[in-house]
Amino acid sequence: MSESTGTQPLAAARVAFTPPLHAPQLFGHLAATAVPGVEAWTDGALVRSLALPGGPGVVRVAPPGPGEDAVVLELLRGSPDDLPAAVAAVRWWLDLDVDPAAVDPVLARDAVLAPLVAAAPGRRVPRSAGAAETAVRAVLGQQVSTAAARTHTGRLVAAHGTPLPAPVASVTHVFPTPAQLTAVTAAELALPRTRQRTLLGLVAALAEGLLALPPGRPPAPVGEEHLAALRALPGVGPWTASTVALRGLGDDDAFLPGDLGALAAARDLGLADDARALERRSSAWSPVRGYALQHLWGALPHPINALPVGR
Repeated sequence: MSESTGTQPLAAARVAFTPPLHAPQLFGHLAATAVPGVEAWTDGALVRSLALPGGPGVVRVAPPGPGEDAVVLELLRGSPDDLPAAVAAVRWWLDLDVDPAAVDPVLARDAVLAPLVAAAPGRRVPRSAGAAETAVRAVLGQQVSTAAARTHTGRLVAAHGTPLPAPVASVTHVFPTPAQLTAVTAAELALPRTRQRTLLGLVAALAEGLLALPPGRPPAPVGEEHLAALRALPGVGPWTASTVALRGLGDDDAFLPGDLGALAAARDLGLADDARALERRSSAWSPVRGYALQHLWGALPHPINALPVGR
């Protein structure tokens, strides 16, 4: 049993989307990767903090039921005047602007992906609250388990994030800004030295304006100038840059051929045996390779593919 928020909403809104929406994958991914203190799965819904125009806010969104074409957003903390900003943030976070009719038929042209698309139409790309947050989380997630990434990120949040005036269940802070993260020292990072240097270099670049973009899609080409600067940082490789492009900048064609989960699924499905072959095969899925990635991740059992049970 999860901890109840115990909080009455200050405001609420229906946030419409174009069905279908594969809720177990979308909400399951966000619940499994939730950063302690910032995000939580509570009473069958996602709760997370946001930096809103009027100050820190907390929103709650539950998975839509069968046949529904909207999610209900509840603003639990913050100013009711910030409801429109919260709606925009949630639309981005849950990838609610995509039309599955523009994605699924492209992927279904591949005979191997077609059964996956038919079984789980309407998969979405789980986004984050912004490109800078995505970059920090991606570096902390390099070559470690989901649980370890959550632990490392949660420590940074507790030490450097903005505390809420009062907790909402286990949500206690807003994710730290690049300026706040400049106070991080190598001594407090339980990471290999190379990863420490990568994170500190990233934080310095973010504080100087790298990825200083509002949540959502920047003008095309999608953040290429920022991505080139990101890739130039020591320790930032293709996996990290593509993760930022996909989850932080909304590049629907971003792809992670070297991702261990994607590769495992590709081998199991007979799509490709290595990253180079998977990269070549993925060209047929453009310009929506990021959604193909969701299907690959969904092809093998993993907690990110299902809603949490019993909490």
